[in-house]
Amino acid sequence: NLKWSSVDFNRRAIHILGAKSGQDELIPLSDPVRELLESHPRIGEYVFVGERKGRRGTKQIAESSRAIRNAAGLPKDFRPNHGLRHTFASHLASSGAVDILLLSKLLTHKGVAVTMRYSHLTDAALKRGSNVMSRIVKEAKESAGGGEGNNPTRD
Repeated sequence: NLKWSSVDFNRRAIHILGAKSGQDELIPLSDPVRELLESHPRIGEYVFVGERKGRRGTKQIAESSRAIRNAAGLPKDFRPNHGLRHTFASHLASSGAVDILLLSKLLTHKGVAVTMRYSHLTDAALKRGSNVMSRIVKEAKESAGGGEGNNPTRD
């Protein structure tokens, strides 16, 4: 349902009117997405046009999504549109570069509880997290001279 009138290239955002949350949402455009949209043909009022230059119908979207899924070699149970939201959330969460509150805002969730269900940390991200504690303990030992009486976990 995305219309060109909702794409604000100056603010680098998409304005979603009456989003699922019931509130209008402003979604920031990454530079590559902005560039892609700027080069996308403007055939009608909708960004992704269907038959007779109107919006794409549910059937057209489902057919296109299946074709993309199959061409990408993804499993038959992968739901491209919804699956991409999970992939987006999981990659950003696992990067460590985006905190859960920012990720929640990017996904337009009302709170972080939903975001936490969307984002799944990779094994590599979990290992990085566990290594942080190892570094903290090592640094504490080094700064205390490694003495027995200097326990960094003691109050």
